[in-house]
Amino acid sequence: MVRTLLRVTGTVQGVGFRPFVYRHAVALGLVGTVRNDSEGVLIDVEGDPTGVAALERVLTESPPPLARVASVVAQPVAPDGERDDFRIVATDADGPLATAVSIDTAACDDCLAEVDDPGNRRHRYPFTNCTNCGPRYTITRRVPYDRPTTTMAGFTMCARCRAEYDDPADRRFHAQPNACPDCGPRVSWRDAQGVPGADGDDALDAAVAALASGAIVGVKGIGGFHLAVRADDEERVAELRRRKARDDKPFAVMVPDVAAADAFCLLDDRARVALTSPARPIVIVPRRGGAAIAPSVAPGSPDLGVFLPYSPLHHLLVRGVRAPLVMTSGNRSDDPIAHDDADAVARLGPLVDAFLTHDRPIHIRCDDSVVRATPRRLQVLRRSRGYAPEPLRLPGEPACAVLAVGGELKCTIAVTREHDVVAGHHLGDLEHLATYESFLQSLAHLPALYGVAPEVVAHDLHPEYLSSKLARDLDVPTVAVQHHHAHVAACMVEHERRDPVVALAFDGLGYGPDGTLWGGEVLVAGFDGFERVGRLRPVPMPGGAAAIREPWRMATVWGELATGDAMPVRGVDPARVADVRDLAGRPSTLTTTSMGRLFDAVAVLLGGRTSVSYEAQAAIELEWSARRAAPDHRADLADLADLADLVTVEDGGDGIVLDPGALVARLVAERRAGTDVAVLAAGFHEAIGRAAVRVAASTARARGIDAVVLTGGVFQNAYLTDVVERGLAAEGLQVLVHARVPPNDGGLSIGQAAIAALGT
Repeated sequence: MVRTLLRVTGTVQGVGFRPFVYRHAVALGLVGTVRNDSEGVLIDVEGDPTGVAALERVLTESPPPLARVASVVAQPVAPDGERDDFRIVATDADGPLATAVSIDTAACDDCLAEVDDPGNRRHRYPFTNCTNCGPRYTITRRVPYDRPTTTMAGFTMCARCRAEYDDPADRRFHAQPNACPDCGPRVSWRDAQGVPGADGDDALDAAVAALASGAIVGVKGIGGFHLAVRADDEERVAELRRRKARDDKPFAVMVPDVAAADAFCLLDDRARVALTSPARPIVIVPRRGGAAIAPSVAPGSPDLGVFLPYSPLHHLLVRGVRAPLVMTSGNRSDDPIAHDDADAVARLGPLVDAFLTHDRPIHIRCDDSVVRATPRRLQVLRRSRGYAPEPLRLPGEPACAVLAVGGELKCTIAVTREHDVVAGHHLGDLEHLATYESFLQSLAHLPALYGVAPEVVAHDLHPEYLSSKLARDLDVPTVAVQHHHAHVAACMVEHERRDPVVALAFDGLGYGPDGTLWGGEVLVAGFDGFERVGRLRPVPMPGGAAAIREPWRMATVWGELATGDAMPVRGVDPARVADVRDLAGRPSTLTTTSMGRLFDAVAVLLGGRTSVSYEAQAAIELEWSARRAAPDHRADLADLADLADLVTVEDGGDGIVLDPGALVARLVAERRAGTDVAVLAAGFHEAIGRAAVRVAASTARARGIDAVVLTGGVFQNAYLTDVVERGLAAEGLQVLVHARVPPNDGGLSIGQAAIAALGT
């Protein structure tokens, strides 16, 4: 007989790990105990050496489906021979916290089968869950993860639920959110002022009837409220847009199953896997022509964001209504999602006809995650419910514990803990007060949840970002990280790359050490620093942030630089154009190398919108145009093959300069000559992509580097990414592209944390 202590770390609490250990230990004839503690799971096991070895092996080779085992460390100890069974014992909360908190996961098939079974006691119960599914992160107040440390603490299990919880043979054995209609949370139906009406099944029936008839309903889910309406009712979807003050940005659509998604969208295998994964993200995929979805769901877009129900409540609603549902974040445009009833009534009351809410508190609001399905990969664009706060491994030994506070837009925060970096959920844009308040809550919650006492706070180099200002106000040493360096580091973390890389960092804006606004950069970078070896031609950015909202300003600048003419802009008062030209010529006007602003300008010059209602809208629509040309206009594109040669690559004295001036001039001329806009949009993408390949490949050869990172928000553009990726691969280079970490500013905190932990 041997006795071994097995220390298991990783995401091993709230995922059915102790019941899993119990069942295997009993089957192997072993005795001992298993418990949660502040470091993870501790197993004290005794028995035949073969059985103990088999238990250790199963922990690493086939753990529970929701577990992420980081390590299993075995320590032999002297047998005591005093135990005759195997038990789950009380949690030990002493010691420093080191365990990971499980992500929220979609309802499993077993639970949904019970919800749909009229003979089951959980028939139509919206909070059905087990050890394999359900809420975790959003209900956890602190660790170790046990019912008293969650928002389920106020619900006392009835005798039947308690029997399930105590039965090792039951899949609800030690399922902390376990509940039923007799003892658990209940839904309630309320009017727009929050006045209660029905509850329980009657509330669910009222919500289904209201949605079916076209009502806009605020629905409280796992991480916050959604605004729901029938997605096939144009009048009501347009009314939701009006109330929410969301002009054009696409809404997400919930459908009951993959077959329904397939009726509306073109799904490949990657998209199907993402739709049905435990994370249940919103998946952006090409829409089918003639799909019975209201035009106002995604105006002008060739894509649709679809997702499947991830809670029993959502499952019951979408099946009850028998129609696809718009399920958009419960907020006014750009505010954080509402997550408690009082806040929802105050902020969402004017937007809805009624509420379907419930009495299980949400401790941490958490928006839906968004991924895009491309021919090459799934790419996370918003990392939130179902993905956060899953840890990422750092590719090196951290020098200190770090808190990273992200940027200004799409903000996230992150902490380093031992060899991991843990990023929290998507917060949003800090320029909005409610989002900033959510940011402050996360700053208190995430480090405490992981037991991190930061030794360094990492922040963006931009001195006016609210996150940077707050970091400097904390009584902790700070590290300022350049925006694009953080983008590069985030991608390196994802790919566990330690050695330096060449990076194409293309995005909207990032503050440079020279005081200008970067965004079209060629860098040689590692965690310990970076060198700017190339950039897009710098141009004035008249009006600063106004040039983001009104891309015609950048079109005025690029059009005049390229053609030498003071070009009029369609639909804009000539006097305003003249004012902007004057502003662009002033020495005080900031300059930018932003690739995102170039895409905006070209979109306008090719006849696109002159102002936007959401970030990068003009550039996104330019990509839509390019995609239309790709399959249908190969001959026309071949006639424009020389466009790539019109992006000059010159030595600017302090590095390479990519100058697309001649390209822009040619595009303007072709547009005036009547060439199809879609063809010109595709040609522009091809030309910029091929020029980027030339610069990155030559830099990699000169520096003896074998890998190129593609990062920044512009590389959310799947067309451009494909052009660059194919070109670099043909040059024999390894291409590192974001998949699990957003290429946009949602990944900044991960890069900041890695640089502060590994580069100092």
